[in-house]
Amino acid sequence: MTATALVGVQEPRISSIPPYVASSGQDVIDLAASAGLILDPWQEYCLRHGLGERADGRWSAFEVGVVVSRQNGKGSVFEARCLAGLFLFGERLILYSAHEFKTAQEMFLRMQALVENTDAFRRRVKRIRTSHGDEGIELLDGARLRFVARSTGSGRGFSGDLNIMDEAFNLPDAAVDALMPTMSARPNPQLWYGSSAADKTIAPCEQLGRVRRRGIAGDDPSLFYAEWSIEACTPECGEGCTEHDNPASPDSWAKANPALGIRISVEHVAREHASMGTKGFLRERLGVGNWPTDAADQWAVIPEVKWRDVADASSEPVGKVAFAIHVSPDRSWAAIATAGRRDDGLLHVEVVDHRPGTKWVPDRAKQLQERWDPCAWVVDAGSPAGSLIADLEAVKIEQLDGEVGRLEITKPTHREVGHAWGQLVDGVMPEEGESTVRVMPHPALDAAVAGAVTRPLGDAKAWDSKAAGVDICPLVAATFAAWGFATKGHDEEEPVEPFAVWA
Repeated sequence: MTATALVGVQEPRISSIPPYVASSGQDVIDLAASAGLILDPWQEYCLRHGLGERADGRWSAFEVGVVVSRQNGKGSVFEARCLAGLFLFGERLILYSAHEFKTAQEMFLRMQALVENTDAFRRRVKRIRTSHGDEGIELLDGARLRFVARSTGSGRGFSGDLNIMDEAFNLPDAAVDALMPTMSARPNPQLWYGSSAADKTIAPCEQLGRVRRRGIAGDDPSLFYAEWSIEACTPECGEGCTEHDNPASPDSWAKANPALGIRISVEHVAREHASMGTKGFLRERLGVGNWPTDAADQWAVIPEVKWRDVADASSEPVGKVAFAIHVSPDRSWAAIATAGRRDDGLLHVEVVDHRPGTKWVPDRAKQLQERWDPCAWVVDAGSPAGSLIADLEAVKIEQLDGEVGRLEITKPTHREVGHAWGQLVDGVMPEEGESTVRVMPHPALDAAVAGAVTRPLGDAKAWDSKAAGVDICPLVAATFAAWGFATKGHDEEEPVEPFAVWA
């Protein structure tokens, strides 16, 4: 298929679909079509899953989040949802808000045209308010659709059946605090978020960040979340990397833009790629955000009580161990961790070193190799630590037989990165039985676990160093050390002196 024939991927890279027994989505799609609003498959996808119904007839999704890059047609999803609220579901009040009032005005004009140009809709209208700041549509039966700019006061005094928060990349908590209580007295309310990727350094996006983290976790039975984005290659990725998405590739553009080839041309995206800054292009066209974390969401992956349960200040391994190295995305910190078997059969995990920068890592690895002769050194070649592999493999090791050896680096595959995450989490908090891991307490490791978030990795998960609000390289290193020992530490070895001090 040539680049000009590319069509955007219609299903999201990240999705969380709550269980439902039926859906009103097709009815909404048909209603929109009767007004001349023909939806793309991806837009239909959002409506079908976002309007799933439980056995009692209530929406399965109280919250719906749709994150997709600009100009893909997110507004048409909201137009169809508003039409259904007014003319199909009998919702009494619909509130549409946006960060900028000009966006709300534009949405009003589009809704006005859809209603006035459709006889079946126009006959049910009592009035259309066009006064600046008072835009809205009111039906003969009293149902209303209001358009407001967001503020701490927007929505106060209203009791909305449906709240739509567009431009949620700029959505401070105060605005949500003002709107959320309006729905508490409604029998079947729903809250929709729409946004392109957010950047916490540009605008407050804590609420959308929380929604996204729940969507990635995929365990909220009242949230439908859909995100079109890529998992971008890092500077450390080698040529021909197959584990991440190349931002310069039209295939990546299609993955993040379902409207590519429909209303967005490959040629125009190519021009954007040539003229925009790297971060801007990643954020605005490829859905790569700079997402926040929230103190209230600390210990979101491994609960604090579970982590404290496996802490053991007297823990020490016997026999062979594995080491792993990881580096923070901005390369400001690096960590070395180790894992090995204790004399009681449990897995020992420990952070050996956590220091600023990366220059110290090869010399420290040489010291540890010569003293402990580990069964494995693990470095994720696709991570920021991948740039250290060449220097690590060049380290000369004096062996017991007088020969000079080299460090051998174990590089986990894309699939094995997910396996490593699952093995550590299962060891700390298994579904059944007692935990099989003991962790030497370390402040940086504790902070990393508290602030850690995950990213999808195929059918598995992995730690997300970019999205975490703290440096989690000690945790990632510990995860790979545990995996390295599980993979390479099965050979029977004579026990050596237990580790007391990593000197």
